Amino acid sequence: MAILAVEKFLAGRRQLYAVPVQEQVDRFWHEIKRALAEPIEAGIYYKNETLHLIELPSTEQRIRAKTAWDADTLRGDYADDLYLDEFQDMSKDAWELVGAPMLLDNDGDAVFIYTKKRGKNHTDDLFKQAQTDTSGRWATFVFSSHDNPHISQDALTDIAKDMTNLAYRMEILAEDIEDDPAALWSRDLIDHVTSYPDLTRVVIGVDPSGSSTGNECGIVGAGVATVNGEPHGYILADDSRTGTPAQWATDVVVAYNRLKADRVLGENNYGGEMVENTIRTVPGGNGVAYKTVHATRGKAVRAEPVKALYEKKRIHHVGTFQGLEDEMCLWAPGQSTWSPNRIDALVWVITDLIIGTKTVDGDVFV
Repeated sequence: MAILAVEKFLAGRRQLYAVPVQEQVDRFWHEIKRALAEPIEAGIYYKNETLHLIELPSTEQRIRAKTAWDADTLRGDYADDLYLDEFQDMSKDAWELVGAPMLLDNDGDAVFIYTKKRGKNHTDDLFKQAQTDTSGRWATFVFSSHDNPHISQDALTDIAKDMTNLAYRMEILAEDIEDDPAALWSRDLIDHVTSYPDLTRVVIGVDPSGSSTGNECGIVGAGVATVNGEPHGYILADDSRTGTPAQWATDVVVAYNRLKADRVLGENNYGGEMVENTIRTVPGGNGVAYKTVHATRGKAVRAEPVKALYEKKRIHHVGTFQGLEDEMCLWAPGQSTWSPNRIDALVWVITDLIIGTKTVDGDVFV
């Protein structure tokens, strides 16, 4: 981006680069100073370190970098070419109220650089507008991490091993994956909080992948507290991961101790007592209080009562659990072909904590 801005600056155009993060302002500033070092040292261009500004004296030719995240912080400048970096983290007013009017006098150009955010964002509408434009004024480009020459392909391969397929497609391949309207949950059903009352019980749900080669295992921790006379659930952790049984079993034990959980619930699939036996084989596993969960109904039927609690705002997420929340808003019963391991783990714990289960010979049936 710095190279493009320098080229247009040298052509006599006014350049403004804006981004919410100071670190990226500093990086852009370093790059343009390096590109223009010789004419700056020769006194052709004036440099202002405080304003991050380089200009040709007695003209309007200039290039500047600044931090901005909304309309107010973008005001006070002018440009023929405006670069809004990390636009997903800016207010849309920065463009609509300040950026667009700024470019009108010279029919200027704007470049938006952003990373697709999970859930609805103002960048979605802008991108669709650009894609459907027939005037020739807009162009769209999508770059994956594999297109970045500064990122090692070996590093990307290693990172992918610890990512879900969904996360890999969104974060590495830069695919625009929207929430499924047929999903049980929507983003507005998820209540985020930063604190929670004293919990009477804490449970960890485990939904194994059934594979020894690294499919994802759902690991979700939650607690329950009485609020206004009703039990409320608080999602405390989503430690779901890909990996071998020994790896996810170790993470279960770590979560059990970290959350001071009362017990672990493991689904009785893929080999009967596999979950409990695996947990017992890792360090600290023998100290885990464990119960087996037997599914007697389909995933969607088991999930519906949990969804109802979300609708009543009786389930709260203590923080944001991106992987879990993405899965909740993308898994469509009867349509999705992938298994929602995180949702299953979530359903186990909320059912155990609030909805109620049937226990036979020490095992839990849902």
